[in-house]
Amino acid sequence: MPETLWAPWRIDYILKEPKEPGCVLCLPEGHAGPLPERLVLHSDPLVFLIMNRYPYNNGHVLVAPRRHVAALSGTTPEERAALMDLTARATEAIGDLLKPHGFNIGINQGRTAGAGIAEHLHIHVTPRWEGDTSYMTTISETRVIPEHIRLTYEKLLGAFVWAPPRPRRAPASPQPWGSTWRPRRPGRGRSCFSR
Repeated sequence: MPETLWAPWRIDYILKEPKEPGCVLCLPEGHAGPLPERLVLHSDPLVFLIMNRYPYNNGHVLVAPRRHVAALSGTTPEERAALMDLTARATEAIGDLLKPHGFNIGINQGRTAGAGIAEHLHIHVTPRWEGDTSYMTTISETRVIPEHIRLTYEKLLGAFVWAPPRPRRAPASPQPWGSTWRPRRPGRGRSCFSR
């Protein structure tokens, strides 16, 4: 007898009403901070961080500009810097809390390139673990997300309520995915924020 996989948050997608007018990523004007009903973990005047409602893995987040813009070339230098800073901060916090072995970080710009929301630029930050692409994904085209998205949101929320960015020191050695985050090794007694 086949096993049952529960993904209760998918019912929202299955039963959703026809698409409402407007952009699903645009936040209310003047909003700052988290927005639990939209799964927004952080927002500031230039950028925001939101959980992906249909994640590839636990902790899959999107980093997006506040301004409604479809292409990276349409952003200002300040927005590009803020996008990269928030992406780096997201990998650090997710790395500390969920302990992935690596990250996929990318932009699908335009529908042809795979963007599900082509009208609003966003960067995918997807934590990855060795073995997370199992037979379920490759043979049956089914993803197994072991934790409800709201539980993951609650875990991550505290990490994304930030004070102003702290000064950064250069990493001791370059990391394969370009951040200063280092996976925690058992028995070492160092946090992933150790430099």
